[in-house]
Amino acid sequence: MSVPKLFNVVGARPQIIKSSAISRVLANNYKDQVREVMVHTGQHYDRNMSEVFFEEMGIPRPHFHLHTGPGTHGKQTAVMLQGLESLMVKEKPGLVVVYGDTNTTLAAALAASKLKIPLAHVEAGLRSFNKQMPEEINRIVCDHVSSLLFTPTRQGLLNLEREGLMPGAETPHTADRPGVYHCGDVMFDNAVFFAEMAEKKTALPASMKLEKERYVLVTLHRDHNTDNPARLKAILQTIIDIATEEKIQVVLPLHPRTRKMILEAGLDRGLKTARAVLTIPPASFLEMIALEKNAALIMTDSGGVQKEAHFFKKPCVIFRRETEWTELVENGTARLADADPRKIRDSFMYFRTGSGFTYPDFYGDGNAAGFICSAIHRFLSRG
Repeated sequence: MSVPKLFNVVGARPQIIKSSAISRVLANNYKDQVREVMVHTGQHYDRNMSEVFFEEMGIPRPHFHLHTGPGTHGKQTAVMLQGLESLMVKEKPGLVVVYGDTNTTLAAALAASKLKIPLAHVEAGLRSFNKQMPEEINRIVCDHVSSLLFTPTRQGLLNLEREGLMPGAETPHTADRPGVYHCGDVMFDNAVFFAEMAEKKTALPASMKLEKERYVLVTLHRDHNTDNPARLKAILQTIIDIATEEKIQVVLPLHPRTRKMILEAGLDRGLKTARAVLTIPPASFLEMIALEKNAALIMTDSGGVQKEAHFFKKPCVIFRRETEWTELVENGTARLADADPRKIRDSFMYFRTGSGFTYPDFYGDGNAAGFICSAIHRFLSRG
């Protein structure tokens, strides 16, 4: 009997990190029962946004790399869709696993669906309820063509139920009768697994002479912020003003697109002259964990970083109007500030002067990947 083949499809930094939890469990528990094939679309093409994570986290090197590179949403998705379809026809996987909400997720979901190959979506059910976000469209489409849906939160489960995707469906699972599971978050698995390693294997933040819990970590990469000069300027200038006036160090790892848009908008001079704002290249996963663990506060437009702030018990200011991680805002440890200077400043002061914040166990027990791989193994074993 042949060993069933699983396509593990990644393309962007967050997906590579999430996939490591699945790869780790497959290698440890199902090595002779499931054949994992790592497929990299090349959506993130900068080495610091991609290759370094395979090296650092011990993830299997991609068996196939599509080298998609940059482009508009339509162009990038089309190139990936064509490449993934050809690869799936040739390799005939028994299951395709995708993560999150990127163009890679959408392309793989469409390719698998058209070829009638079962799809598993890790991080299903998340909704920002803003269809102006490309990620929202990607999530919804992917969920509705998946045979296995793994949601990290109870809110995600409620969202799926509202859309008619109910737990407890009869097997065998299909896109019309999917298996829906609330399983916890694979990113929490990784935070638990890599936290101690991060302290030992990275020189950050000590090499930058940052004092523990005396600096603010900022990330900024979503296109609705970076591609709008007015929003980008408002956020950056407010960060500079806060750092200068409050005499607090800000650390800003710059995504390649963010750096490009800062230069095009002529905003680089302000950053260069702001002594309290330290810009650095994109941080590796272990470096990011170390920076998050030792920060006093995190400010971001990243969904993943919002959660990581919670994992490490750090308050979070969000440069968005809404978030898919609604439980964080309801808990009072994250605040939506959009690109509004007043809201950003008020949120910063609220967290800097406040106390008594709590960080409930929203994201499972650190064994989400174990649950997911067990369900995948059962699915593949049933043929």
